[in-house]
Amino acid sequence: MKRTLLTLSLSLLLSVAFGQFDPTAMENRIRPDSAATGQLQFNFYNFNYVRNYEYTNEFHDGYTLYGTQLQPQLVYQAHPNLAITAGAFIRKDFGDNGVYDAKPLFSVKYSKKDLSLIFGSLEGGIHHRYMEPLYNFERQITNPVEYGTQLLVEKENFQLDAWIAWQKMIYKGDAAKEEIIGGLSTETILSNRNGWKFSIPAQFIVYHEGGQIDVLKEIPISTLFNGATGFKLRKVIDTKIKSVYTDNYVAVYKDFSSDKRRAYQGGYGLWLNAGMETTFGSLVASYWKGNNFISIKGMPLYESVSSTLNHQGFTQQKRNILSLRYAYQKELIPNFYLDVRLEPHIDLDQSAKQLQFNHSFFLTYKQNFTLFTPKK
Repeated sequence: MKRTLLTLSLSLLLSVAFGQFDPTAMENRIRPDSAATGQLQFNFYNFNYVRNYEYTNEFHDGYTLYGTQLQPQLVYQAHPNLAITAGAFIRKDFGDNGVYDAKPLFSVKYSKKDLSLIFGSLEGGIHHRYMEPLYNFERQITNPVEYGTQLLVEKENFQLDAWIAWQKMIYKGDAAKEEIIGGLSTETILSNRNGWKFSIPAQFIVYHEGGQIDVLKEIPISTLFNGATGFKLRKVIDTKIKSVYTDNYVAVYKDFSSDKRRAYQGGYGLWLNAGMETTFGSLVASYWKGNNFISIKGMPLYESVSSTLNHQGFTQQKRNILSLRYAYQKELIPNFYLDVRLEPHIDLDQSAKQLQFNHSFFLTYKQNFTLFTPKK
């Protein structure tokens, strides 16, 4: 059974392919607008979510996330190349009294031609466009706000997102370690003609936990690295099957800490995907083969060390996950987007080969309003 399923997934890779669903509708990118210089704008973003994991395994807990997020922001277009924003992030989980989380949002955004520099609240989370074993899609719900510095390059044949986010600030004498995370995500298009597009992605994330002014001297400095590269190939068809494409990566994990306390100091993974985009939705076959792999911010399902409630610290050197995922994404009315997903998987290392799945329902509304326009 295992060999048959693996053969089927590899055969699909040779015919049609795609790795991850399009996150564009959930993104909210605010940039300087030369045509709106001097204007005061109101940017409204509302993300509604249901994400349910029907899991019974040692690596990913089964639970449900159900609620809504608001991100209202004032945007001052101070200069043709400069926008200043101020607002708030609010998360309300249904079934819980009160607001679960609230954070201020401040940023300064400078753009010139194809380059953007952001300081403050970043275009983080799904905006980074990482593969899921490196960066868990669920963080769009649980940890969407990042503060730090970000450099973006958006050329026709080259995209770059270089960023650093300060996760835990400490002050002199604190009983805590400072935490910093940063990374880089690029995609270089090598060929784009006759409906074919071939590109090379490269990604990495670095996490550092340390500091010199805390009182926890018995806890050593920790530095972790995740990286990935591979290739993408897409063919536009323009029938009921809009396109077929492949999205494949080799991922690595390395512990650069001087005092190594984790179960594995290094590992790797192979992330292969196959699918198609149609008028009826997107269908993706995915295969993960991991070995001693630990992820900094990725989906726990793909790791070799468990962080679940009842199996904390459980290890399994080799991981083989086969999944078939479906998504239906549509703009229902202007600025209002629907995203429905069903993502079953089979752990090929389990003797029972039990089918498990998660399913999601998202509604996103985003729009920009002009509050004030200076007189000329």
